[in-house]
Amino acid sequence: MEETQSDSDLIRSTLFYSDQRLCSADILSPAQARARIEVAVLNFLKTLSSPNPAVSDLHLINRRSENCGLRRGLLSDVSSVFLSHSFCRRSLMRANDAKAFVRVWKVMEMCFMILGEDKLVTQRELFYRLLSDSPQYFNSQEQVNSTVQDVVSLLRCTRHSLGLMASSRGTIIGRLILHDPGEESLDCTILGSAGHAISGDFNLLKNLAFQSDARYIIVVEKDAVFQRLSEDRLFNQLPSILITAKGYPDLATRFLLHRLSETFPSITIFALVDWNPAGLAILCTYKFGSISMGLESYRYACNVKWLGLREGDLHLIPESAFLEFKPRDHQISKSLLSSTFLPDSYKMELQTMVEAGRRAEIEALYCHGFDFLGKYIAGKIVQADYI
Repeated sequence: MEETQSDSDLIRSTLFYSDQRLCSADILSPAQARARIEVAVLNFLKTLSSPNPAVSDLHLINRRSENCGLRRGLLSDVSSVFLSHSFCRRSLMRANDAKAFVRVWKVMEMCFMILGEDKLVTQRELFYRLLSDSPQYFNSQEQVNSTVQDVVSLLRCTRHSLGLMASSRGTIIGRLILHDPGEESLDCTILGSAGHAISGDFNLLKNLAFQSDARYIIVVEKDAVFQRLSEDRLFNQLPSILITAKGYPDLATRFLLHRLSETFPSITIFALVDWNPAGLAILCTYKFGSISMGLESYRYACNVKWLGLREGDLHLIPESAFLEFKPRDHQISKSLLSSTFLPDSYKMELQTMVEAGRRAEIEALYCHGFDFLGKYIAGKIVQADYI
């Protein structure tokens, strides 16, 4: 039987084919992670002390869009972004690379110490320690975050394996009981509108047991909207769990969402985001993972449906509530439209935004009353108005 081009494309995007190319970060014990750091140091010293000594370059997995692909599951609806075995280099010999090269070794040194003390620290804590110890190399949180990604790329192990804990911004509320071994169970229906703070410790999140009668999980982009829905007790009217990362999702929030989706596979996950490029980018991060963290975030991708805001909802918003596009909106749009993973239905929505040159926020729906948002969500779900 002859294989068609579309069949070939499907095979090349499936889980088993993609796994041949997928480059991932391993989950290691502290001893294993320390061993990888030691091997990296020994290889560096071996080159330095050879008959033809040289400072070897650091070969890192390329975290750019040209090195990513889309991995489709055969037995599930989940797709995720992955990185292939293509490398970039950090070199001490290149002027614009020299400090970045040194930063990698500084962060590895700090991680080796953290693992030896059997501790977990946040990247914020790591920044202040490095700022104190090596101010000539570190002067911003962004430098630390980027260097941590370099170390993950070099050693091929997760941040958590390196003793680094996600600084979680996430909160959760709704039809869910959390059972933490050795602790009292937490009923998330009786919490205040701020919800329960999600821990950044993956070990704690991994050991949680769940109990729920929810039919839906609603991922909310904004904390203010999350608190509005919490205050209205939407989860009592619509059997649901509400979760937010207060903007772009951190790994801990994505990890917990993924655990919930695996524990309750019949639950449908919806996203409520602004009608703008950033809102769509946030949705895609939950749905596919991110390129910058492609070595580890693909593990936490979930089959998230886009509930709103969407083009079909714009008639609900007064003309005065629309906002003009900013340069940042155009920048995000360009990046999303050039990606290989954006579904056609999402591209059409995004192109409509770009052509209109304007955007709308979820809060614009409050023109119909502060209790309208819950009715809007329930109506969209009942009518299966999502993509």
